[in-house]
Amino acid sequence: MSYVEVPGAQVPIRMWTDPATVEGAALQQLRNVATLPWIKGLAVMPDVHYGKGATVGSVIAMHGAVCPAAVGVDIGCGMSAVKTSLTANDLPGDLSRIRSKIEEAIPVGRGMHDDPVDPSRLHGYGTAGWDDFWTRFDGIADAVKFRQDRATKQMGTLGSGNHFIEFCLDENDSVWLMLHSGSRNIGKELADFHIGEAQKLPHNQGLVDRDLAVFIADTPQMAAYRNDLFWAQEYAKHNRAIMMALFQDIVRKEFKKARPTFDPVISCHHNYVAEERYEGMDLLVTRKGAIRAGSGDYGIIPGSMGTGSYIVKGLGNEKSFNSASHGAGRKMSRNAAKKRFSTKDLEEQTRGVECRKDSGVVDEIPGAYKPIEKVIEQQRDLVQVVAKLKQVICVKG
Repeated sequence: MSYVEVPGAQVPIRMWTDPATVEGAALQQLRNVATLPWIKGLAVMPDVHYGKGATVGSVIAMHGAVCPAAVGVDIGCGMSAVKTSLTANDLPGDLSRIRSKIEEAIPVGRGMHDDPVDPSRLHGYGTAGWDDFWTRFDGIADAVKFRQDRATKQMGTLGSGNHFIEFCLDENDSVWLMLHSGSRNIGKELADFHIGEAQKLPHNQGLVDRDLAVFIADTPQMAAYRNDLFWAQEYAKHNRAIMMALFQDIVRKEFKKARPTFDPVISCHHNYVAEERYEGMDLLVTRKGAIRAGSGDYGIIPGSMGTGSYIVKGLGNEKSFNSASHGAGRKMSRNAAKKRFSTKDLEEQTRGVECRKDSGVVDEIPGAYKPIEKVIEQQRDLVQVVAKLKQVICVKG
């Protein structure tokens, strides 16, 4: 489908979904965002749903301002995927050992490494700029300085919620490695701190939603936020890269006879800010639950743990600010999913996937998400499908 345009106070709301199917609370959030004086455009992805301040699945373009809640509290959250030389024929009948090896090497949930990962010991991992990256930690908000030890040990860890590590097969039975994670606790700490700082500023008093507080260009507060924001986005990118390197090392050891090789890694943020230019104007574009889909950009759009995922290539549609959805998107809250579904439902909906099937992940059951095929169909003018993947192993926190 192409987009549907809904009137907004400052800008029209372009929606790549049927407005009638969007929950009322999320629609109100979109209307709230469209009232901001600094906004120049608002694009809504097919996986849109209610979030903090701004919906998940929205792309917000502003001039001279940025809204921290429109980035998301997991700054830099995103995806990485890589195609391997392995095929389905190389996989053992019992995949539980591989899942266990992944869980041993990569801490999940609130876990962290006993000692910080040394990237120089990872096969093929580039360490250029690594020391400079950590030196820059000294320049971030004093409110989170005490988290440095935790941040170093959480680098290369998965986290919980909807984060995952997967073994997948494409339609030609080639094996792909894929993972989803972000900036861990340090990114959330920075997001929460700056949202709080923005809410204190005079120009944000009287907003329809205090969570939509913004920073204004050429102010000390904006400079501080941008510094911490871009550092956290880089942390998230390093976090995924280290996990992928650890993941590849597991595959090399477990499939030693097959001598696996790996294509270049595809990586994309889906909670972040970028400086981009549209219609002759320099804008700050926040993608919260959305990926960049400029012409030729590779992206990853995952489904839920029992369905499948897509590797895509952007078509460069400027009406969406060169963006596409970040996944299937939830159709019910975590609490609602826990009330509605049982572990038996989880077992049924994840049949054929080596994964956790206990009460701790019932809120991630496929039935709590929108159908990924429909989400892809609704954005055929935003992306071209390159590969469809189906997971055979899914590790969750």
